[in-house]
Amino acid sequence: MNRHILIMRCRDQAGIVARVTQYFYSIGANLDTMDQHNSGKEGDFFLRAEFSFADDKSAEEVQNGFRPLAKTLSAQYHIYDKAEKLRMGVLVSRNDHVLYDILYRWKTGEWNVEIPWIAGNHEDLRYVADMYGIPFLYVKADKNDRSLAETKILEIAKDTDFLVLARYMQILTADFIGKYGRDIINIHHSFLPSFKGANPYRQAYERGVKVIGATAHFVNEDLDEGPIIEQMVERISHRDLEEDLKHKGKNLEKLAMASAIEAYIERRILRYGTRTIVFSD
Repeated sequence: MNRHILIMRCRDQAGIVARVTQYFYSIGANLDTMDQHNSGKEGDFFLRAEFSFADDKSAEEVQNGFRPLAKTLSAQYHIYDKAEKLRMGVLVSRNDHVLYDILYRWKTGEWNVEIPWIAGNHEDLRYVADMYGIPFLYVKADKNDRSLAETKILEIAKDTDFLVLARYMQILTADFIGKYGRDIINIHHSFLPSFKGANPYRQAYERGVKVIGATAHFVNEDLDEGPIIEQMVERISHRDLEEDLKHKGKNLEKLAMASAIEAYIERRILRYGTRTIVFSD
């Protein structure tokens, strides 16, 4: 079975779903799933559909065939081959919990993705990359000149489709983000209220927080303020010590990052200004 994914955006108007499903029927496609969203007063419509053929019709063929309908709807769209493997570069520092979770999901075949390399500004996690047979590149970070490390990362990242910051504790410059030109996903702790700077778990414990969380988001020029993909939270009680908060926080970071990566490689995310549309299927 040959499976493809349609992602589409246009202004809301009558009959969109009917016309799209009629197109699938006309080309002999089986519509497997469809999810849509209307932005309400903003007047935008978003759609994601998975469809399949018994023959070997390519995504490019369907992309071209869909063009006349897209033109009548004034729609932006793209059709992907569901079997296509994206290439995901991974940046790390010293914390290993997110990296281990990513590599486990990759190794067990949970994700249809390739990991061509792991790069770190410390040597600490080289052994993890070695365990999984993935090349590790040490990129020394110079706080006085970030361009040296970023130039090196840009060189190896040319063959990637997107990057993941698996607790990479370096700030990427606007110059790097612009030159890379593709998506970058980051994860950070998310406390209510927010605690920044050194020892956030200590601060949270001393304030007696009742909820902690983690946020996975796209990277932009504003630190930790890119469009949010996933957030997860957990209740905290007076019995939880600082170490308990750290343990629960790390688990939330793993889960939120995994959910964001999975949605990305399944083509379920659409950027919408400062927000995201994350389709359920």
